[in-house]
Amino acid sequence: MSQMDQFSHICDVDAEPLEGYRRGGYHPILLGDLLKDGRYRIVHKLGWGGYSTVWISVSEQGERNREFKVLRAIASMRSEHPGYRHLVQMLDHFQLLGPNGTHSCVVLEVLGSSVPDLLDARFRGERLPGKFARDIAKQALLGLDYLHQQKIGHGDLHTRNLAFTMSSIHSLSEDELLQKLGDPETGLLRRNDGKPLEAGIPEYIVRPTSYPADLSIILHPIKMVDFGESFLSDDIPDILHTPLQAQAPEIIFGEKLDYRVDLWSMGCLLFELVVGQPPFDSFMTTPTILVRQMLEMANDELPERWQQTWRAMDSASPGEKSGYTLQEWLEEMYFDGERNDDLTREDILKVGKLVRSILQFEPAKRASAEELLQDSWFKELLQQSRK
Repeated sequence: MSQMDQFSHICDVDAEPLEGYRRGGYHPILLGDLLKDGRYRIVHKLGWGGYSTVWISVSEQGERNREFKVLRAIASMRSEHPGYRHLVQMLDHFQLLGPNGTHSCVVLEVLGSSVPDLLDARFRGERLPGKFARDIAKQALLGLDYLHQQKIGHGDLHTRNLAFTMSSIHSLSEDELLQKLGDPETGLLRRNDGKPLEAGIPEYIVRPTSYPADLSIILHPIKMVDFGESFLSDDIPDILHTPLQAQAPEIIFGEKLDYRVDLWSMGCLLFELVVGQPPFDSFMTTPTILVRQMLEMANDELPERWQQTWRAMDSASPGEKSGYTLQEWLEEMYFDGERNDDLTREDILKVGKLVRSILQFEPAKRASAEELLQDSWFKELLQQSRK
C-alpha cells in the first residue's frame, strides 16, 4: 500500500487526488519552488491530470512517456506547414529528482481558455457564431493534418483540448500576471490522526487557476493541447482514454489503432463546434449505447469482423434506435429554435457532408484532414477572410 493509502488525509482545496503523492506519482511542488538550477520559479498552478499536475509531470515515466516523446518530436520538426502553428510548443525539458522519484518535466507555452471555457463564460446557453466555429474547425484540421503527415496520433481530440493563444501574457510582469490570474488559493494538507505529513507529500494544495475568458480572445488562433494520449507510429498504445462519446469505433472493438482514430474524433468535434453539443450522447452513455448511435450516424456498414462482438453487446443490453440519420439529427439540433442559427441550411448540408465523410467505421475510408481542408466550405472561409 502507498503511504497515502494507509492514512486519511484531508484538505480544504479540491484539486488533484491526494493519493497521487506517492512513490512514482506527483512531485510535491510548492509556490516559489525553483527548478532547473533556478531557471524557473513556480508562481501559480494551471491544473492537473492523471499523469501530472500542470507545472510538473509524474515521476518514473522518462523516455517511456509517449507525451514527452511526441512533444520532443514536434519541437524538432520546425516546419513551414501552417498546421505547425496550431500545436502547443514544448519550450524546454529537464529531469527533476524528488522524494517521489525522477520526473520528466516539460515546459510548454502558456495558452488561454479552451473552447468550452469560452462558451461557458461568454456564450451562456448559446453556441459559437457559425463563422468562428468554422474557423476553429479549420485550424484544428490544419494542426491535425500536420500531425498525420508525420504519422503522429493525438489520441484525445475534443473541444477541451483546443485552447486560444494569448499574445500579451509573455510581456506581463509577475505582479501583472497575478492581477489577471488572482492570487493563489491554498489549503493546508493534514492527516486525520494529527501526525506529521510523510515525505513526498506537499504542505498544501493549490487550487488551479485559469486565464480570464475575454470575448476578444476568439480572434486569436487556437492550438491543440494535451498530448497525454498521443503516440508515434512506432509506439502505438493498445488502448486510448479519449472521452467515450468521441471514441473511434476501433477503440471500442479493441482493434489495433493508428493515427486515424483522430479523424473520427474530428467528425464529432466539427459537429459539436457547429451545433453546440456532440453528435453522440455524453450523459450516462455506455459502449453499447454509443455503438447503437454510431450505426445510425456512420456512413458505412459495421465491418464483418466486428459483427459477432456487436451481436453479443446488443443482446446483453438491448435498446431502441432514435430513427434519425446524421443529417436529420444535425438539422434538428441546429435549427432548434432556441439558440442562434446564423448558418444557412446550405451550410448545414455542407457540414453534414463533411461529418459523414469522416464518420466511417473503416479507418481507411475516412476523409483525411488534408482532403477535408480542400472542401469548398473551408475554402469559402479563406476567401471571406481576404475581403
